[in-house]
Amino acid sequence: MSVNVYEMINNRIMELLEQGTVPWRKPWSAQSNFPRNIVSKKEYRGVNVFLLACQQYSSPYWLTFKQCQDKGGHVIKGSKSTPVIFWKWLDNKSADIILNDTSTTGKIPLLRYYSVFNIEQTEGIPAPAPEETHNIFDPITRAEEIIANMPLRPDIQYGGNRACYSPTLDYIKLPHQHTFLSPEEYYSTLFHELSHATGHSNRLARKSILEPSYFGSHEYSKEELVAEMGAAFLCGHCGIESITINNSAAYIAGWLKALKNDKTLLIHAAAQAQKASDYILNIQPDNQEE
Repeated sequence: MSVNVYEMINNRIMELLEQGTVPWRKPWSAQSNFPRNIVSKKEYRGVNVFLLACQQYSSPYWLTFKQCQDKGGHVIKGSKSTPVIFWKWLDNKSADIILNDTSTTGKIPLLRYYSVFNIEQTEGIPAPAPEETHNIFDPITRAEEIIANMPLRPDIQYGGNRACYSPTLDYIKLPHQHTFLSPEEYYSTLFHELSHATGHSNRLARKSILEPSYFGSHEYSKEELVAEMGAAFLCGHCGIESITINNSAAYIAGWLKALKNDKTLLIHAAAQAQKASDYILNIQPDNQEE
């Protein structure tokens, strides 16, 4: 049975990759957690959303060094700031004053950038409790059984607005279950992180987890393919792949593009993903299901 599931999911993903897929999205609600300035309470816009949201912090609140001082706090030593961009159109008079150029006519764009810190990089400033969406979470029995029976399962922690696995500390961090758009999306996300965790030295000792790699690198991209393929396989075993397969295929398509559309890598990733899935399912190599 397991081999058929793997073949079915792999074939469906390949078909979706050929057809083109919808853009991948986060499967939990983060609308109330958009990056915003803690002083003005205004949400950042445009490219600033991406510059800030891709950072590793759970809190959506940001502030400048001066704003931190004005609020009686301080930036933790060694913290790196993140740039945000501000621009607006200046009319003729304003442009003349700023540029000291009396020949300026019409309007010109004024572009500036500021360095900001997440409130988690500061001390002495209480953070407002972020609002959360509360969706109904109805556990899926088969998925819960798979998670409960995983050998050497890593610790799973909840909170914040990120889903990630820490190879160093061997734990998974997820947003709360009720923030996910559906139970299926929650389990798909958790299966993705559990697939990453199988690469730990105490489990399958996968090179792409054991050796440090930077975001977007070849090894990092390959590991993302393995994790998402593993998640797709496990969703297939739970019977929820029909709901999650489009998002999985779109996510995989993004990484294949980063790897210059080398789809042979998907074959290698699928083989490693099957090993990861078998490990999570506690299927021994000499005890495969028929």
